[in-house]
Amino acid sequence: METALVYDEEMTRYKLLWLDPDCEIERPERLTASHEALVRSGLAARCVSIPVRQATDADILLIHSEEYLEAVKKTPYMTLEDLREFTLQYGAVYFHPNSYHCATLAVGAALQLVDGVMTGRVRNGIALVRPPGHHSMRSAASGFCVFNNVAIAAKYAQQKYGIQRVLIVDWDIHHGQGVQYAFEDDPSVLYLSWHRYEHQKFWPELRESDYDSVGKDKGAGFNINVPWNKVGMQNVDYLAVFCHVLLPVAYEFCPDLVLVCAGFDSAIGDPEGEMCATPDIFAHLTHLLMNLAGGKLCAVLEHPANIFQGGYNLTSLSQSVCVTVQTLLGYPAPRPADLQGPCQSALESIQCVRAAHRKYWSCFKHAAEAPPSDVSTKRIKLEEKGREEKLQRGEAVVSKDAVTWPEPQKCVPPPVRTAVVIPEDVASPDGCKRFSLSEHADSLSAEEDFDDDAVMSSLTALVGKMENNEICNGLALVGDISMVMAPVIRHATALKQRVLVVCVGGTGILSHLPEDGTALAVHVSKEAPEEPQLKHYIPVRLKNGCGHTSGLAQVTFGLLLPLAYEYDPALVLLARMPGTDGASDCAWQQLVGLLQGLARGRMLVLIQRDDKALVSPTLASLSGSPSPCLGRLPAPLAEDVEALERLRRRLQVDWMLLRTSAQKSGGEDN
Repeated sequence: METALVYDEEMTRYKLLWLDPDCEIERPERLTASHEALVRSGLAARCVSIPVRQATDADILLIHSEEYLEAVKKTPYMTLEDLREFTLQYGAVYFHPNSYHCATLAVGAALQLVDGVMTGRVRNGIALVRPPGHHSMRSAASGFCVFNNVAIAAKYAQQKYGIQRVLIVDWDIHHGQGVQYAFEDDPSVLYLSWHRYEHQKFWPELRESDYDSVGKDKGAGFNINVPWNKVGMQNVDYLAVFCHVLLPVAYEFCPDLVLVCAGFDSAIGDPEGEMCATPDIFAHLTHLLMNLAGGKLCAVLEHPANIFQGGYNLTSLSQSVCVTVQTLLGYPAPRPADLQGPCQSALESIQCVRAAHRKYWSCFKHAAEAPPSDVSTKRIKLEEKGREEKLQRGEAVVSKDAVTWPEPQKCVPPPVRTAVVIPEDVASPDGCKRFSLSEHADSLSAEEDFDDDAVMSSLTALVGKMENNEICNGLALVGDISMVMAPVIRHATALKQRVLVVCVGGTGILSHLPEDGTALAVHVSKEAPEEPQLKHYIPVRLKNGCGHTSGLAQVTFGLLLPLAYEYDPALVLLARMPGTDGASDCAWQQLVGLLQGLARGRMLVLIQRDDKALVSPTLASLSGSPSPCLGRLPAPLAEDVEALERLRRRLQVDWMLLRTSAQKSGGEDN
């Protein structure tokens, strides 16, 4: 299963033909820079190239009115003055004689990508298109968008392939009002957009871009807006939205296909977006989405980057596109850097969104009320008079020299993705390396020789090879997990690595954890103690154990992933503990898949020898196969939610990424 790249240089062959400061930033270089970055890095060659096609009238009419389509079809024959006059009826857009042709190619490229993914020719992919689409409405062009590429792709997928539910994630810095309007009364499409808003002061300056626009009629609850009410949002703010808003709802929704409005003007360095999230974050956002819909993910380029003091912010754009494609190809995500707690403004937005959607999604039943007026930043005057004056003059607000960020880490996949320490009578998929310490054998072949001492020797060597980037991840069958785990942790921490230990099911309390914070352990079980005794040992009790998938999902998104990302381990040690409250196979595979976004994919999975049946599905996930869908999740048990909320509130003093609500003036959670 491979990754598709859909691109055609023909889509660069239109440009602004008259002076217009608002539109001059939309140039062909915005598209060519993305493709050239993929070619230079060698990533384009690793993708399956899918040719574009022109969209048909029937394709376009899935979203747009016939009157609007017929009007746009006349633009190739208009004079320059006619084109200018035609453009004036719309906002922040221009037309060229070749605009209609390129717009049909942009739609066709998105549909070709959907065809490739839905037919199984490829697992996922990205379409580099121009013009973008998410602002375009039923009967109007807007924001450089002529036809709504992603909205049409969603309707096309539903019509042609009969899929029931589509998730659209829009991480562009501008609100995709065209997508919202297309599906605001449609419960079969879940749309989430985060966007710079600043209390309706940022384009498109719409009241319905705020958090309380949740959809209409049957579509109520299926439109989620996360407004950024200040600039400078960082990686941790984006991750907080994924952990505490998007992922819980997306897993409850259970999409058949994920579409991404992939605008990279939300990255650092863009003079209009003015955000501070580094390109690395798009690797993590992409990875988290790849575990949905059986891995069926189509990213479609929106606004790549904006003008920067007469040039283009091509560095951030190139890096963002490349890390996204690397992740789609299965490369390990780089370790996130400097994750502090979400800022107060981001927390206010998250709290408002969760409160607005409490009555629609069971995962938000426990969410706090929206902040009262005396807490909300809506009462705080924005100190931006000088910045607004600069924007009115068309000047860049951020100096190019003032904006710097670390270059994304070089994430070269190890020569071996997955190694196994298992007896020879246990099958492993092709491509998995059987690993042992012995120089004279390819595997531990005799059951009588396969004792925990021999396994322990192999595991310490395996961890060392992970550290040296020779192996990405591994799995071992062991006789007694508790006996093997302690020396593995000691060995890994002796290499000055932080280790995240995740235990699923079983009884007992982990012992022999280092006291210096070099290991963080999270144990989810129906027998776990109710109160955490140490900062770095966190027991989580579920009434019915990990076999209750909704409860385990709530723990994963609301607690485990935020803790894990803030802790930033160099190795993940995942243990399937013995007992009767283990996770279902599908939930277990999802957990394996999600945690691979951490530690550059370095993960060691321990399974009791009695659970041999888990080896095959676990290795499938470690090898990069999409995790199976969980189905539409029912509400978690009320007592599990209440216990988790109490635990989260206690822990968020030390772990700031656990916070989901703004703080009162006294410093307490609202």
